[in-house]
Amino acid sequence: MRIAFLTAPEGVEQVELTKPWEAVTGAGHEAVLVSTQKGEVQGFNHLDKADTFPVDRTVDEVSAGDFDGLVLPGGVANPDALRTDEKAVRLVKDFFGRGLPVAAICHAPWTLVEAGVVSGRELTSWPSLRTDIANAGGTWVDEQVKVDTNGPNVLVTSRKPDDLDAFDEALLREFAKASGGQD
Repeated sequence: MRIAFLTAPEGVEQVELTKPWEAVTGAGHEAVLVSTQKGEVQGFNHLDKADTFPVDRTVDEVSAGDFDGLVLPGGVANPDALRTDEKAVRLVKDFFGRGLPVAAICHAPWTLVEAGVVSGRELTSWPSLRTDIANAGGTWVDEQVKVDTNGPNVLVTSRKPDDLDAFDEALLREFAKASGGQD
């Protein structure tokens, strides 16, 4: 599988990018870092700057059809920036429109709310997004990982970095099912 990881140029929670990335590549799949700008993505450990990561493609250079799935890492600033970028929001909508699997952790569902794709869906996130998800027509649950199939695609969500093992396991399993393969 070829999996897109979409982040803003700054503000991504580093472990929510690196751990799923390692899970995807460790399982023999291709991971592609997509951002709204060329160059590098600045990772963060909560509020402290961490490592940088080279951007493979920009949102201008890709479409959902180039991939088998989408991972949206969290961090507070990352999804807040993505949800104000029309091209990033359009790309997220395209994954849903094509029925491709999407996985989002922590604050990343803010981008899903902006894309208008949570109505009728059950998902989890960092607790502060509960009202935003409910106001967008989704149902928020407090679970380590939530797999929702009540829409055009499978949606895998988790709450926080402590949930990453369950998140990674679920996204690999569900993305493989959606692409017609095995784990």
